[in-house]
Amino acid sequence: MSLLWKPPVYWSCLAILLGTTCLSASSAMADDGQRKSERMVRLVWQDPEKKALQWGELVQVGPKLLLQQGGSIENFPVLDAEKQHLVQMERVDDVLVVGVRDNDNGQFQSGWIAVDLGVDEMPHGDHSDFDYRNHPRVLASQLDAAQGNPAHQYVYDEQFYLANDKLNGFTRLTPQTLRGPIEGRKGTFHRGGGSHITLAAIDNKIAYSTWSGREKEVQGKIDVVNLAKQGEDAIAYSFQLPVGGLHGAIANSGRIFFAPSDGIYWVDADLEFQKTAEAVQPHHLSLGKDPETDRPLRTGAFLSHRNWVLFNTGRGENSALCLVDAAAAEPKVITVPIKTADGLSLVTPETVAAASGKRYAFVFQNKRNGDIAEHLTIVDLDPNGDRDFSDAAIAKTLEIGPSKVQGHNGHHSITFDDDARYGILTIPGTGELWILSLENLSIIGKHNVGGMPTKILAVGGEESKH
Repeated sequence: MSLLWKPPVYWSCLAILLGTTCLSASSAMADDGQRKSERMVRLVWQDPEKKALQWGELVQVGPKLLLQQGGSIENFPVLDAEKQHLVQMERVDDVLVVGVRDNDNGQFQSGWIAVDLGVDEMPHGDHSDFDYRNHPRVLASQLDAAQGNPAHQYVYDEQFYLANDKLNGFTRLTPQTLRGPIEGRKGTFHRGGGSHITLAAIDNKIAYSTWSGREKEVQGKIDVVNLAKQGEDAIAYSFQLPVGGLHGAIANSGRIFFAPSDGIYWVDADLEFQKTAEAVQPHHLSLGKDPETDRPLRTGAFLSHRNWVLFNTGRGENSALCLVDAAAAEPKVITVPIKTADGLSLVTPETVAAASGKRYAFVFQNKRNGDIAEHLTIVDLDPNGDRDFSDAAIAKTLEIGPSKVQGHNGHHSITFDDDARYGILTIPGTGELWILSLENLSIIGKHNVGGMPTKILAVGGEESKH
């Protein structure tokens, strides 16, 4: 049966299969006697077991919030169960891009897949409605032996940046070109970075692409890339930090932040390419030392929320969420301690500006080993509402269902509807999606979707608010 339409009985039966409440014919009726439902958000999640993306929607029917599953993405390529796997995915408006790696250093088939999510925002003054015009479907894809086995992916200034590790560079894609003529959908390749690349970009003009290798010539190396150029000519100059082990980068407020093996470093972005390697002045922010090993604390990934950069550090009872005001004259590290039980470790945070006006960070405490309950810690980033996050504090910690960590896969993930009323989190170990109210920070629904849902993204909000 086509995914483009399902009869009402399909959804009723599906509700039973998912363990959700099956509605009676009179549960929610419009004036004309027909059942009235309202789409609230569309969801797309990765299932490593299926090697595919799955999708569904939260639908409001009377007082009940139900989950309708849509199955696989239309025209999604069939990946090799043994040789390929999905990596990071991001969205810009109604376009999603997900990376694909293979286990043969990119020599089998790696690359990316772009998906039309099928949801358009329609602003109406103080609110937006959302048009769910078509089911998710593949826009374009590039899977071959010449894509350099991408892993990390970023969105800066409404453009996708996909690191091509084995090509020592990265591909830049835009929603416009992905929707344009076929010959223009491959994006543009820029030389910069190497090994396991992380990168940051500003104003679609300049990118800072890192080298993760520990060899002396590339240890702590960062290539400064002119995005107006391609190929080898794209690298304007390179500089090196005092330490290596780079595994994270982000741009915020005209500055670039890096995550090496000791604390974090930041530099001012050279938007006019006026500097040389010798003129770059990296600034170091220490995160302290591990009390057991005496090694410098570090992080591995960043997140931006307004002018703030967020990340995790430490382990066990010394774990913490860290915040840095990127726009400050002299940035400093603010820590929110999150005491984590032995066997658990913090996952990179996600943030939301909720419809209530509150701003939250969500940090999963995922299982590294052993049989131990896992948690989701919710941090109120601005308790007094003055836009200064220096007073951030834990608001609530919830016990959640199990992860199913296998290498880089199997972690919990959370996303938010565009109306910022709900958080939707994955429970990989039980094949569930849980719904969290951003109004009272409580779980209001649990839905069995099967498989192993991991990374999840949402698009759209309430279909019509009239």
